[in-house]
Amino acid sequence: MDSPTLTKSLLAACAALSAILAAAPALAQAPKVDPALHDQALELLKKGVSFHTVIPGDQVKPYAEYLKGVLVAHGYKPDEVRIEAAAGSSILIARYPGTDPSKKPIVVIDHMDVVEAKPADWTRDPFTPVVENGYVFGRGAIDDKFDVSMVVTVLGKLRQSGWKPGRDVILALSGDEETAQQTARKFAAELQGAELVLNGDAGGGLVGEDGKPVYYGLQAAEKTYADFQITVTNPGGHSSRPGKVNAINEMGQDLARIAAYRFPVMHSDITLAGFKAAAAQTPGAVGEALRHYIANPNDQAALDVLSADPDFVGQLRTTCVATMIEGGHATNALPQKVTANVNCRIFPGTPSEQVRQALIRAMDDPTATITRAADGAIDAGASPLRPDVLAAVTKAVQARYPGLAVVPEMSAGATDSMFFRALGVPAYGVSGAFMKASDDFAHGLNERVPVDTIDGALFQWESILRDLAK
Repeated sequence: MDSPTLTKSLLAACAALSAILAAAPALAQAPKVDPALHDQALELLKKGVSFHTVIPGDQVKPYAEYLKGVLVAHGYKPDEVRIEAAAGSSILIARYPGTDPSKKPIVVIDHMDVVEAKPADWTRDPFTPVVENGYVFGRGAIDDKFDVSMVVTVLGKLRQSGWKPGRDVILALSGDEETAQQTARKFAAELQGAELVLNGDAGGGLVGEDGKPVYYGLQAAEKTYADFQITVTNPGGHSSRPGKVNAINEMGQDLARIAAYRFPVMHSDITLAGFKAAAAQTPGAVGEALRHYIANPNDQAALDVLSADPDFVGQLRTTCVATMIEGGHATNALPQKVTANVNCRIFPGTPSEQVRQALIRAMDDPTATITRAADGAIDAGASPLRPDVLAAVTKAVQARYPGLAVVPEMSAGATDSMFFRALGVPAYGVSGAFMKASDDFAHGLNERVPVDTIDGALFQWESILRDLAK
């Protein structure tokens, strides 16, 4: 989307947000959830963690079958929930029929697979769910069997209650989001006629270390994931006869030039909104740099400070970093071939080929080749900040935490939303989880999620679906 269009969209969205804020007293009642529904969601989450849905593996389909059983038990017809093999894994698609066939459906997406976890490294077995000290521990507890469990619980409740949405609500769960991401590519092509997409695998609320909510992030954009393989080849020879040319040394120089190169600073209305929210609660030199950057995005001193901070560097520009290297064939031979992987996170709207060309210029090594790896990702732009989405999310979030700011954000990582955005379908990350930054161990050891965020997440998903699926 071009900048003027995005700005116009933001202004319209802000107008809708102002109307919501004006009605804040009506949203001040904290949500109440039936204890039985809480217990059901917690049980779904615990059961979900117990499935070893790592790819490659064979547990995604059994997990999908378990979820289908839950939906059918709550009123879905068996033929409304289908499971099919795709890209070495499985997908689940459940259709909740609406009353008006002329309306485009809303699609709720998430993923069933998780990254690997080695039990020997964990304090508790990663695939044996444990509820302890107010947390659910286990691989996938937050990424992302949490929101899968919340959405399935809410859809089951709504179906059992007899709720009739105006438009179809389609749940689409992928099975390889953490690896090749090809299952989402498959169902995005099938569901590209959707009105919009709600993704449980992005967005969410930040809680301060004092336990107070800071803001809610509504994900409307994400950086493009791209792996580039650099290859250097030399004739090689005996290590006792070294010359001026050495593939390992050459690769080291190439990677050093890439490390020294900085892509141009870029910004959007989404990233500026995120910086503004962060500035309000960030102390010290970084907070001062944020305020200077907001006032002048070309302030070099502010950019230097923010570029050195891991929390903000990914929001400023495209970044590329060497992540793997392999080379040589014998300890007593000159290397004939060296390869390195450079992982890039590309600012939305920037073609990945443009980044490849920039790396070629940065290396300035005509003997090296650089190719895009088969990483499964595709280029995708940002989603417009639709007033109806912002209003529905703000209403739900402020019912949990009256007056809390809802801030549009760009993810530095990649999600399945990219496949819909690339097809022109707007997608929004609306996770129901609220948690401290210090509690976020997604992809890491001892992954966990606070139990006390379950009730609010259930309320939030139901509120958003009721408002947007009319």
